[in-house]
Amino acid sequence: MNPTAVASQLLEIVVALLFAPLLGGWVNQCRAWLQNRSAPGLLQPYRLLHKLFHKESVVAEHASPLFRGAPYIVFGCMALACAIVPTLSTDLPLAPAADAIALVGLFALARVFISLAAIDVGTAFGTLGARREMLVGFLAEPALLMVLFSTSLISQSTSLATMVETIAHRELAIYPGLAFAGVAFTMVSLAENARVPVDNPATHLELTMIHEALILEYSGRHLALIEWAASLKLYAYSCIGLALFFPWGIAEADAPLALLLALPVLVVKLAIGGAALALLEASSAKMRIFRVPEFLATAFLLAVIGLLVHILLGK
Repeated sequence: MNPTAVASQLLEIVVALLFAPLLGGWVNQCRAWLQNRSAPGLLQPYRLLHKLFHKESVVAEHASPLFRGAPYIVFGCMALACAIVPTLSTDLPLAPAADAIALVGLFALARVFISLAAIDVGTAFGTLGARREMLVGFLAEPALLMVLFSTSLISQSTSLATMVETIAHRELAIYPGLAFAGVAFTMVSLAENARVPVDNPATHLELTMIHEALILEYSGRHLALIEWAASLKLYAYSCIGLALFFPWGIAEADAPLALLLALPVLVVKLAIGGAALALLEASSAKMRIFRVPEFLATAFLLAVIGLLVHILLGK
């Protein structure tokens, strides 16, 4: 196995684990600035994780081993998803074995386990959050698959690394199919990461929360892993969007020295993307839960339109 490829793979995993909480802190800081509030520290997510890892985990008396093991499974799925996405280089050992369909499968596996764990304890809010989470996933996963299929038509492959290399070598222009897919992907990523307008990550109102309702019974290291996994999921979706629609700056297999430039380019792109996410959240209002199916159905239709446009126009 190529040592450079192994080094690129390990570097991607380490960068994801370290930078994911920082991305969440940057988004929270930008949103506070836009709302004219006192912004939390950029390193606040790291302080939260440190505090939770040093606290004792309190588990319900009748909780099954599924409830205890779910945080580790969810965290492992998100870490593996970050390893699949070509964020710094396309020369990845996991690229031939894991494609876009496997990536969606990892997100689905994590969702199933966190939902089952929320139901396992038997609380009303946990069951409510699990039902809402599965509803969002049931509608978001087909839309995400259609977005990935739209971009896979360009490279004739479902491998993310092949997609990135193909799109990066195309001339800089606005392609209608990719434009529709990009809008659809933005809508799906907002829903999947429990962001406004689908969910508010800062709320604890019982009638509106989705993600927070799933994790009400967790504490200590279990809650730390869940929060870290949520940061990794936001990081993974951000990197998927950057890899598919802004792939420039990602090192390729025949350019190992480009890794030196890929990391600062990734930081700049994530900073711009995080600020854009904060601007979108600050200028939007949370919609009612009954409007979420319409929101995600629109994302699915946009992805299908992007697919058809690419077939018809060849762009």
